[in-house]
Amino acid sequence: MPRPNHFEIPSDNVDRAIAFYSAVFGWTFRKWDGPMPYWMITTGSNEEHGINGGLMPRRVPNQPCVNTITVANLDETLATVAANGGECVVPKMPVSGIGWLAYAKDLDGHIFGMMQMDATVA
Repeated sequence: MPRPNHFEIPSDNVDRAIAFYSAVFGWTFRKWDGPMPYWMITTGSNEEHGINGGLMPRRVPNQPCVNTITVANLDETLATVAANGGECVVPKMPVSGIGWLAYAKDLDGHIFGMMQMDATVA
């Protein structure tokens, strides 16, 4: 059964975005056979958890909506982001009882979070 959650990433350069997200997270892309240019993104197997969300008070004007992606090793993923032209915008920080979190910017300026799960983080 497919995952019920869905996100969309707009891009000024689709080929560049596909190369970036494929290299950083191992995502796969399949061109949709529909009436407009669109690529379906597969982020993992259907047996893995889907996308969950949260709500928080806005801290600064124009604070963006952020998708957070679970990664196995945050330090390695941050290095892969940088090696592929992305940028770390909020350094690695602990989230007590959850793990390690950082925010990055992709090649189109979109902010996204990355979380390394580790329940032992204080």
